Amino acid sequence: MKTLLILSHTMELGGAERSLLGLLNAIDPKEYSIDLFLMRHEGSLLEDIPKHINLLPEIPAYTVLARPFKDVIREKHFVLAAARLVGKIKAEQYEKQKNIVDGGVALEYSHKYTSPFMPKIQEQKKYDMAISFLTPHYFVDRKVKAKKKIAWIHTDYSKVQIDAKSELKMWSAYDCIVSISEAAAKSFTTIFPSLREKVLVIENILPIQLIKKQMNEFDALSEMSGQGIKLLSIGRYCNAKNFDNVPNICSHILQLGIDVTWYIIGFGGDETLIRAKIKEEHMEKNVILLGKKENPYPYMKACDVYVQPSRYEGKSVAVREAQLLGKPVVITNYATADSQLEDGVDGMIVPLENEKCACAIAELLKDKSKTEQLSQACAIRDYSNYKEIKKVYDLFE
Repeated sequence: MKTLLILSHTMELGGAERSLLGLLNAIDPKEYSIDLFLMRHEGSLLEDIPKHINLLPEIPAYTVLARPFKDVIREKHFVLAAARLVGKIKAEQYEKQKNIVDGGVALEYSHKYTSPFMPKIQEQKKYDMAISFLTPHYFVDRKVKAKKKIAWIHTDYSKVQIDAKSELKMWSAYDCIVSISEAAAKSFTTIFPSLREKVLVIENILPIQLIKKQMNEFDALSEMSGQGIKLLSIGRYCNAKNFDNVPNICSHILQLGIDVTWYIIGFGGDETLIRAKIKEEHMEKNVILLGKKENPYPYMKACDVYVQPSRYEGKSVAVREAQLLGKPVVITNYATADSQLEDGVDGMIVPLENEKCACAIAELLKDKSKTEQLSQACAIRDYSNYKEIKKVYDLFE
């Protein structure tokens, strides 16, 4: 039996985490022994980890990376606190020098500068393969023994501001780099052309049986009782998802004579901004933040159209899940949109600009035959991507 370690951050409600569940469910437990190391045992998806997966105990040092400095000091992690502080200062200096706002440098530096002081993970064990599922990828490289090491790409690198020189060293340490889409791979290799030969595309694997089971656990209509057509979006409340523009887009749709209520499931740092935009546009009755939901699938089942209004994506798991449930899907024309769906066949790609986005959504909502056509096209396609698991098995060779 071959041994595999997968390292990730938490099991919070997010696309990467749901993709991880799909991977864990797809790997054959009769042939592969899987250890899962989470830096923090947090998140509503923890209980959905398959029973055959060996969830390793938390290591206290790894939990400090996402916690306030005062907590880290109180628990006497003085060296790690100092390393985090160094990373923070250096990231601020780099971002100021390069005029970076809301980039990925701070997170990368936090892991980079603390990694020398972190304990080994399963020090007595050498795995056949180890996967670092979410960036930054320092810990599998430096703290895990394995014959082969793999790092995963989940985002569109053309839209993320990073320290490319620093990240090149990080990525170069891996035997293979897995991208979740051809478009995400292309954007990555544009930034890191020297790594082109290491990149392999393995699309997100969805746990189809779990999704279809969970969508019937309760009726979400009582929480989606607003007037008109029910639109739904799911994702972190962050810049990438563009939820701060939803109130304005929704206002334009209403002005075009289409009665809608737009629901958003998620959590994150942009919640205050989104609520301010809702108030500014007087959309309190038409844009509803449902917050974090442990099980989003009954809400998907209850919606009329699923909308992903993102500024950028690697490959949205939520879009695939909505298609899997036979929902008409609308996505904005972000850089990797063409790899997400077949425009006009199993979904619609609309402009990112607010007014044009609203007009395109309104046109679709007026055309009931078109939404039914999109839904029917989704119903007959296989979005599980279970065939992709063979590519994971091949990595062991």
